[in-house]
Formats: sequence, C-alpha cells, structure tokens
Amino acid sequence: MHQILSALAPAKVNLFLHVGPLKPNGRHDLDSLVVFAGPEAADRLSVEPSDILTLSVTGPRAADAGAGPDNLVLKAARALRAEAGIASGAALHLEKNLPVAAG
Repeated sequence: MHQILSALAPAKVNLFLHVGPLKPNGRHDLDSLVVFAGPEAADRLSVEPSDILTLSVTGPRAADAGAGPDNLVLKAARALRAEAGIASGAALHLEKNLPVAAG
C-alpha cells in the first residue's frame, strides 16, 4: 500500500514591507513583517510514490499554474531527484487555490 503525503502552502501576507536604498550590487535590503493565512487560504501539494514523475493540477487557479514542464513544483521535484540520486518518480498533485506568484 502506498502512502500519500500532503502538505499545505498557506498564503503569506506582508503586514509591512520596507524597501531600502539600492546597493552597489543592484539589490535592496528588505524589512518585512509577515503572517501566514490559515488552511482556508492555501495551496495543497500531495505526493504519492510512482515509477515516473507526473503532476496534476486542480483548483480555481489551476489554469494559471499549468502542469507543464516549467511548473515550479516539477522543477523542484526534478532538482530534488537529481540531487538525491533517485531514479524513481512521484505522482504529484497540486490543488491551486492561490494566485500564481502571490507571495
């Protein structure tokens, strides 16, 4: 029997964000105070062992995220697999409720 692991990725809310002056390296220092929303404002990622790496995406923001090769979930899974030297895959499922790049 395969075990399915599932985790929430809650929305991050910036209560304030201060952007400092431009530094010589082209970056800014940031000061921020954030809180994380509860489970009602979160994406959910589920993972199940599989021979191949696949991703399915559902939810109100699924079309925005897509399940193609450029999806960040797949990119992270491929990087983890390569770093860990694992040949097998995983069946990934993303329930996309939050806007893409919203925090």
